This record gives sequence, C-alpha cells and structure tokens, in this order.
Amino acid sequence: MVTTTVWDVTEHLDSEEAIAAYLDAVMEEGDPALVVAALGDVAKARGMTDIAARTGVSRAGLYKALGEGGNPTLSSLMGIMKALGVRLAVAA
Repeated sequence: MVTTTVWDVTEHLDSEEAIAAYLDAVMEEGDPALVVAALGDVAKARGMTDIAARTGVSRAGLYKALGEGGNPTLSSLMGIMKALGVRLAVAA
C-alpha cells in the first residue's frame, strides 16, 4: 500500500529565495490566474492577516482577490506585492 500526503506549497515558501524562485517560475508560465494563485500562496505562507493589514484590505477581501476566480486590479496586485516584499521586473 502506498501512503500519500497532500503537498502544500506554502510549507516550502520559507525564505526570500524560495518565494522569489516560485514567483519567477510562475511568471514564466504567463498565466494570469496562476500568478494570482501564486501570490495567494505566498500571502498564506507569510500570514494573510498580516498581509491584509499591510494592504489595507480586509482578510476576506484578500482571500477573495487571490482565491479561485479572483480577478484583482493591477493596483491591488501592486499593493499586495509591496506588502509581500516582492516586485515585478522587466527584462529583455
């Protein structure tokens, strides 16, 4: 019998380097929904309550924006990313 456990990415986002590598890989995919989900993963790893307080958004609002089917504005994403300590970068 094979025993499996549920893999939770947030358990592995325990350093700035791990978070940066995760977000970089997700950005390479080019899927906006995946980017939003990944930012949600990072927010969960960092603590949704803390990130909500830093962005001025309610915890429920943050879950809604970063949850499945969420469609945050660019302004919201930029605020969330600032609170997470990450930023978008453009490279040629």
